[in-house]
Amino acid sequence: MAHPLPPCPPERASLAANIAFLSRPENYPDATASVHVRETHMSWVFLTERYAYKLKKPVRYPFLDFSTLERRHNNSDEEVRLNRRLAPGVYLGVVALARDPTGRLRLEGAGEPVEWLVKMRRLPDEWMLDRAIAARRVPAERIAHAARLLVDFYHGTPVVTLAADIYRRRINDRLETSCTALLQARYSLPAARIQTVCSAQRSFVARHPAMIDARASHVCEAHGDLRPEHVCLLPAPVFIDCLEFNRDFRLLDPVDELSFLALECERLGNLDVGQTFLDTYRHATRDIPPAELIAFYQSLWAMLRARLCVWHLDDPTVSTPTKWITLALDYLALAETRVQRLT
Repeated sequence: MAHPLPPCPPERASLAANIAFLSRPENYPDATASVHVRETHMSWVFLTERYAYKLKKPVRYPFLDFSTLERRHNNSDEEVRLNRRLAPGVYLGVVALARDPTGRLRLEGAGEPVEWLVKMRRLPDEWMLDRAIAARRVPAERIAHAARLLVDFYHGTPVVTLAADIYRRRINDRLETSCTALLQARYSLPAARIQTVCSAQRSFVARHPAMIDARASHVCEAHGDLRPEHVCLLPAPVFIDCLEFNRDFRLLDPVDELSFLALECERLGNLDVGQTFLDTYRHATRDIPPAELIAFYQSLWAMLRARLCVWHLDDPTVSTPTKWITLALDYLALAETRVQRLT
């Protein structure tokens, strides 16, 4: 992975000023006693008492380009459009951080836009699925409701026509990209273990091309990043933070995406949630994927998540490198358990 494009010095100063401005409660149009700031790999999120505002970082990677104000604006619009599919009423729109004629910054005010932010209704932390799993408070009826909503979403999303050989090539690309990245010497990961997982994955594809090819006819424009922290178990559940910046990454077999959610729920300590989603899909669609296909998909996701973890180490500002190495090794161990199930 290439390093992100660093902002030039004047832009870096402006960015720091914008973040400082957005970190102060008195600068929000709706009164709030506090602002909690969370930084992700590609954005900052500012949480007031009622709303969440997401500011995209001015970065560029091979798969993403937020390097100009126009690109960040367009991507914010796309984020709102796509997420309204599965989170109606949550994504309120794109708002400007503007500079007025006197030179003062104003959020959602008149003036020349200097940044764009996605504005969302703030969701209750305690009902995010990852928090609910940690608290051992996962209401079965809300999980069942969420599973039905997601299956209805897949059913209503047009199938994306992919030739079988193209789909298999995409699978191989996912496999090889993770393998190559994780074997980079600068990460000091156990190369023999990585090679063993990748070899087992390659062998599975070589032995079961028909099984892989058959999934091409199921591909749709899915969520793309279906993790427990993106599922909110409201009485009417919602799914947020879909992957908006690259459509190709959203083109998935629903079984692939649901296998990822099941893997993440299991990693957090709950096997039943993922099983409910997969069982609901099977029952509604009569599509009964082999257990080894699910294990294979999960091994790909585990290696991809390990790759994303170590990529944090390429950020010179990363403050917790040990955290990311530990998590990458956890994902590698999960991948190892999955390839042991392959025949």
